[in-house]
Amino acid sequence: MNETTARSTDMDGADTSRRLPFLDRYFNVTQRGSTLKTEILAGLATFLAGMYIIVVNPAVLSDAGIPFTAALSATVLISFMGSLAMAFYARNPILVAPGMGMNALFTYTLVLGAGLSWEVALGCVFWSGVMFAILAMFNVRKAIIEAIPLSLRYAITCGIGLFITFIGLQNAGFITASDATLVSLGNMDAHLATFFLGLIATAVFVIMRFNGALVMGIALTTLAAIPMGRMWGGDEVMVAWTGLAAWPDFSAVMKVDIMGALKVAYLPFIFVMLFTNFFDAMSCFMALAESADLKDEDGNPRNLRRSMTVDAFSSMIAAPLGTSAAQTFIESGAGVAQGGRTGLVALVIALLFLPFLFLSPLLTLVPSIATAPALVMVGLFMMAPISKIDWEHFDQAFPAFLAIILMPLTYSITLGIAFGFISFVLIKVCTGRFVEIKPAMWITAALSVIMLMTT
Repeated sequence: MNETTARSTDMDGADTSRRLPFLDRYFNVTQRGSTLKTEILAGLATFLAGMYIIVVNPAVLSDAGIPFTAALSATVLISFMGSLAMAFYARNPILVAPGMGMNALFTYTLVLGAGLSWEVALGCVFWSGVMFAILAMFNVRKAIIEAIPLSLRYAITCGIGLFITFIGLQNAGFITASDATLVSLGNMDAHLATFFLGLIATAVFVIMRFNGALVMGIALTTLAAIPMGRMWGGDEVMVAWTGLAAWPDFSAVMKVDIMGALKVAYLPFIFVMLFTNFFDAMSCFMALAESADLKDEDGNPRNLRRSMTVDAFSSMIAAPLGTSAAQTFIESGAGVAQGGRTGLVALVIALLFLPFLFLSPLLTLVPSIATAPALVMVGLFMMAPISKIDWEHFDQAFPAFLAIILMPLTYSITLGIAFGFISFVLIKVCTGRFVEIKPAMWITAALSVIMLMTT
């Protein structure tokens, strides 16, 4: 009765006595130190931070020839199904959706670069998912996790934090491309002013420990973006209205060419997809586990096998639906930072995605600039483990430093991890410390080298 009462109070007196006991027992909300209100707000925060994928993923895949509306419907479906599986099977607060790196690899490497048809490229996605599922179901993932030294684990978390921050700064126009210096500060225009206002406001909300601080920041930035273009002295419209509803398009469903992808020449593509998806997923779980203490009794990411299995089967299912591989989203850090700790967060995310099979035009009301402050703050939260890295011993510090700095500079989580693994092994070999290299790390470093040679 005490748990039920506590949960009912969180809902401001609403009659939740019949629903909350089951949710509390199934997701262990109380046991994880959370509340129903916190989990819902965390789910909303992650959805708002990652919902851009509903529009951005189809935009990338349409360059490969997949109809935009078909890719959009597939994106919503796999995001719903993957997040739902993460909620009920893995019970972790993680968003599963088509990954940005994976869709770029699909479109610009496999289709436009190598000349594969998008149907065959989807077949490569499918087979990489099959191989991922095999790895996920056995103890391979546990051996790899345990072989990674603590300094590299912390570094992966920090590197992802910088990567998320870089994405947020790019979305805001705060960081722009430069021919002379590669990157530069953007022009002080309406976009930049709106972002800076939203960033400061979000930081204040977090400092004041307001519940839903990141969601409040996204909402305030969106509201500020509506008049900012005209107030700045121009006619720029940052928040546009394109309509209310649109019918889903299933024309790409089951167009995957599974057998056509079974050619020796395509094995490098399948391997690169497998490597990228596997280590992106593993690094995401590690980062979230470190930043929010989502660990089991052995100090490893909680429910790792089940989470990896969900990620793997989501990749397999994504191909028949008509989209590139689904994967765990680093934007899940937005919900974790909001206090989300259980699979109830993923359930909220899944339910928020589903209506956009019909209401996708509504997403134009929340511009990417509105989620940029939240991404920057998430990056800040994920930098906390940097103090745990052993900086005094350079055999530990150097690989960690490479992993941290190369993730944002190469715009790839996978490359940062790969160079971190390779440098760790090489340093141990060159200093004669072979016994400090576990067998799984030898294999992982070798696979990293193969991956670099085939990309």
